[in-house]
Amino acid sequence: MKYARAIAFAALAGITVISTGCAVVRGQETAGAYVDDTTITTAVKAKFIEDKTVAASSINVETLNGTVQLSGFAKSGAEKSQAESLARSVKNVREVHNNIVVRP
Repeated sequence: MKYARAIAFAALAGITVISTGCAVVRGQETAGAYVDDTTITTAVKAKFIEDKTVAASSINVETLNGTVQLSGFAKSGAEKSQAESLARSVKNVREVHNNIVVRP
């Protein structure tokens, strides 16, 4: 009985490691880095919402290993620049790629 439980536990642990470790296997990032990136994305979006000059709903934010990518549409060059400035001001942001398109 103990042997069967040990095998079942080992199988469950193996499945858990395989299913939750996909990003690490693919070489994308660790689970900790994923959490950090999610925190950065959330902080950038929160700054966009607080700043009335940036249309938060029109700009997409993605983060990978501390690099933030902005995409979407802005109504002016000033809005595009402000979005980039806000993203750069967030803690742990290493780099910002601003792919926002100005469309008045």
